[in-house]
Amino acid sequence: VQLQASGGGLVQAGGSLRLSCAASGRTFGSYAMGWFRQAPGKEREFVAGVSRSGANRYYADSVKGRFTISRDNAKNTVYLQMNSLKPEDTAVYYCAAASIWRDIVVIRGDEYDYWGQGTQVTVSS
Repeated sequence: VQLQASGGGLVQAGGSLRLSCAASGRTFGSYAMGWFRQAPGKEREFVAGVSRSGANRYYADSVKGRFTISRDNAKNTVYLQMNSLKPEDTAVYYCAAASIWRDIVVIRGDEYDYWGQGTQVTVSS
């Protein structure tokens, strides 16, 4: 599967952005999806994940209550709605897909099979 992330940009602190990740192929619903981010000089970190059906979601503590992950299996797309953005949210954001038969959220990056190219999010203070 190929993943194409979009929606990044420059926003002031307190603002919002919505990231999208479009997937190719007919089996999107068989993948758990996740969003990760990597800031300059830092390791990649998990941001949010959603199970195959969309019924289960999980967030990093740093974004809980501000970010919402969702998916539309009919459109082969996963979204990340980011509200109340902070300068520390500045990073390159990546979407990823994990081939898994259970309807669970995948948190570990090394359990994901496919990665998108990343989209830059910059939050100014």
